[in-house]
Amino acid sequence: MLKQLPILLFALAISLTQPAYAQPAPEHAKAEASAVSAFLNDLSANNGIYMSARRIEFFSDLAKGQRPFATVVSCSDSRVHSNMFSRAPEGQLFMIRNIGNQLTTAEGSVEYGVHHLHSPVLMFIGHSRCGAIAAVSGNYSKESEAIKRELDTINISSNLNNMDGVQANVHNQVSAAMIKFADEIRKGELVVIGAVMDFADDIHSGAGKLHIINVNGESDRNKLGNVKALLSEKRLRAH
Repeated sequence: MLKQLPILLFALAISLTQPAYAQPAPEHAKAEASAVSAFLNDLSANNGIYMSARRIEFFSDLAKGQRPFATVVSCSDSRVHSNMFSRAPEGQLFMIRNIGNQLTTAEGSVEYGVHHLHSPVLMFIGHSRCGAIAAVSGNYSKESEAIKRELDTINISSNLNNMDGVQANVHNQVSAAMIKFADEIRKGELVVIGAVMDFADDIHSGAGKLHIINVNGESDRNKLGNVKALLSEKRLRAH
């Protein structure tokens, strides 16, 4: 339907002064003129490669407007990008990124994708080793008010390991979306999907695998193996 770091160990003295999921800025992150210039040059070079690999018709089609097949809410984490699960996201995926791949903190953007762009799929993608989930599972009281507001809306048990917390959060996002867009789902205009990008192989099915864990509230792995039959069954129930 959709096209398809290592963990840093810190000394105790450092860990006591850092939020539960924060990492000290690495050397390459400093805004030195040479580093920024090299970064921009790299962007320009990669953009040139991208342009030369596509015909003018490709960009002409994009310029006509967008009709994305899926509205996708993923985490802001720099390790998770659409190239992991889509070879051609342009025009296909209406991408929304925020802390913890949430509906609540991106409600307007999600509404735009569903109501204005009429994407038939709304997808929430969590990921392994999620810092937002680690923060919510610990103590983030020393964070800024803006960050705390975004973390406050992630509602999971504090006793879960990171991957279990990631999956629980994805299920929660699907549940919230199913309430918000209940009419669209009932009419067969929208399917809400929950997924996890496991780049760390925490689920032990291969590093980098995208796992579909929820379709319109169904999380039974056996039923998820045949999405077409599952959706047909649910549509019959709705009528």
